[in-house]
Amino acid sequence: MEENVVLCGANSYTQKFYLDERFSNLPQLVKDELRVLCVLYVEDVGGIFTMEFDPEGLLQLKVSSDPSDYLFDEIGSVLKIKQMQEKNAELLESLEMYYRLLFLNGTEA
Repeated sequence: MEENVVLCGANSYTQKFYLDERFSNLPQLVKDELRVLCVLYVEDVGGIFTMEFDPEGLLQLKVSSDPSDYLFDEIGSVLKIKQMQEKNAELLESLEMYYRLLFLNGTEA
């Protein structure tokens, strides 16, 4: 794998949440928590937020916005990501371990 694999994301412009079907076997509580994290993020700062695994299996929290979106809070987005990483460190680390075991070891579910 050479490019990032999107785990999930939310889009404030279309008001939608996305969870890649390859991760449908995650426990429902984890899927619910991911939905809450993503949706609350875009409700707070706007834009498009994704959680992606890089080729080494590290979870990247990414945000982008429409260039014409003058309400997008760029500073708030950086602070919100840091807060999310600190508050949900255990969940994020567990997701990285899950991804490495099931996807990088060639036993993709």
